[in-house]
Amino acid sequence: MSEEHEADNRSAGDQTAVRRDRFSGGPARSFLSSLSDDERIFGADLAVDRAHVVMLVEQDIVGAETAGEILAALDDIEDAGHGELPDGEDVHEAIESAVIDRVGQSGGKMHTARSRNDEVAACIRYRLRSDVLELLETLVGAREQLLDVARAETETVMPGYTHLQPAQPTTVAHWICSYEQALQRDTARLFDAYERVNQNPLGAAAFAGTPFDVDRERTAELLGFDSVAENSMDASATRDFLVEVTGAVAGLATTLSQLAEDVVVMASKGHVELDDDYASTSSIMPQKKNPDTLELVRGRTGDASAGLNGLLTNLKGQPRAYNRDLQRAGHHAWDAIDSVTESVEVAAGAVATADWPADRLEAAATEGFATATGVADLLAMAGVPFRTAHEVVAEVAADLDPDEDAPDYDALSAVAEDVLGDPLSEYVDREAVEAALDPAESVAMRDSRGGPAPEAVAAQLSAADDVLASHSEQLDAAEATVSGARDRLQTEVEEYV
Repeated sequence: MSEEHEADNRSAGDQTAVRRDRFSGGPARSFLSSLSDDERIFGADLAVDRAHVVMLVEQDIVGAETAGEILAALDDIEDAGHGELPDGEDVHEAIESAVIDRVGQSGGKMHTARSRNDEVAACIRYRLRSDVLELLETLVGAREQLLDVARAETETVMPGYTHLQPAQPTTVAHWICSYEQALQRDTARLFDAYERVNQNPLGAAAFAGTPFDVDRERTAELLGFDSVAENSMDASATRDFLVEVTGAVAGLATTLSQLAEDVVVMASKGHVELDDDYASTSSIMPQKKNPDTLELVRGRTGDASAGLNGLLTNLKGQPRAYNRDLQRAGHHAWDAIDSVTESVEVAAGAVATADWPADRLEAAATEGFATATGVADLLAMAGVPFRTAHEVVAEVAADLDPDEDAPDYDALSAVAEDVLGDPLSEYVDREAVEAALDPAESVAMRDSRGGPAPEAVAAQLSAADDVLASHSEQLDAAEATVSGARDRLQTEVEEYV
C-alpha cells in the first residue's frame, strides 16, 4: 500500500465508507444495521462489485490499475469471510469500507455510478436466483421419486375418499400422479418467477439513473442475468419478484401439506407403513410409530404463508422509490424458501420409502360400499337414466347392515325390480355386476383419460415423464447460464488482478 493510501486510511479513522462523522454514532446504529442478516448475500455482493468494477474499467470510468487494486481487495475480503468485515449498516457498506481499508480512498471508486439501492436489488436477485434453482433441483428430483413409486404401484388398489368418507376405489399410482401433476404446476410457477427474478437492476443507481456512460447489458452478461430491468425507478424499488417467488413457494407448500395430510391419515388407518427414517415414537408409549416428519411438512406451510403475508404487508404502504422498510423484506422470502426446500425433500422421501400393503388396501377399498358408483354406471350404460340408477344403488346402500361393506347381487336385483319394474338381469349380466362390486375391477372400468385404470395411469406416467424431462432441461440450461457467467466474470477479473 502506498504512503498516500496509508494517509487516506488514517484520515478515515474508524468511520464507515458512507456515514462519516455526522451519522456514524448514536443508539440507533445497531437498529439500522442489517450486517448480520446480510451474510446470506455476502457472496452475491462480491460478485456484483466485481461485475460493476469490470464494467467501469471497460467504459473508461475507472482506471485499470485502480480497478485491479479494488478487485484484489475483494478477493482478500472473500477469503477473510463475512465475519471479518468491519462494522457497517449493511454488507454493502462494510465491504466498501473493507476495500478502502486495504487500498485507500481510491477504493471508493468502486461505488461510482451506482447506489446501494440498485446494488442491494442486484444482490437479492443474484442470491434469490440460486435459491430458486436449488429448490427447482430438489423439486424435479422429488417428482422423479414419486413417479418411480407410481410405476411400481399401478395395480395397487386403494380406497379413495371425498369428505374423508369412502368414495370410490382408486390406485396408489393414481393418487401419486394427482400430486405429481400438482407439483408440475408448482414447478412451472417457479420457472415463471425465475424469469422475472433474473433481471439486472444495476445502473439504475438510487432510482434516477446516472450521468456516467454505464453499460447495463454488460453487467447483466457478467452476472448471468437474462435481461435488464428497464425503468430505473422500478429497477431499484421493486420487490415484486420476491412476492412472486414467495407466492409460488407458498403454493408449493400447500401442495406438500395436502400430500402430508393424506399420508398422515393413511398411516392412522394402516394403509401405509412409513420407513423408520421418516417416523418417530412416543416418549412414553413405545408401541407408537408417529408420522412426525409429515406433520412437520404440514406445519411448515405456515412458514411460507406467513412469509408471503409478511412480505405483502411490508410492501403495501411504500411509496416509490427506496424506503428502509425494504431492509426487512428479503428475510420473509429466505425463510419461506429454506423451509419449503427441506419439506420437498422430506415429503418425497417419505412416500418413496413407504410400504403400501396391497391386501389391506384392497380390502379397505370396499369399505362403505365404495363400489356403488360402478354399479350405477353399469345400469346407466345399459340405458337406465343415471339418476334412476343412482336411486337403485342408494336404496341398496341405505339397507346395508352396519357391518356390511357391499351388498350381494340378490339384494341389488330386488331393489332394481322394485324401482325399475324388471329384474336386474334385464339390464346387466350377473357377472358384470359382481365384477363392478370388486374394487380391482371397478378401477379397471375407469379407463377414461386421466382415470385410475392401469392403462390410463400408464398414459399419465408417460406424459409426466415428458414434462419432467422438459423441466430438467430447462433447469440445466438455467444452471449452465449462471455457471458460464460466473466463469466469464472470473476470467475478466483475472485480467486486472
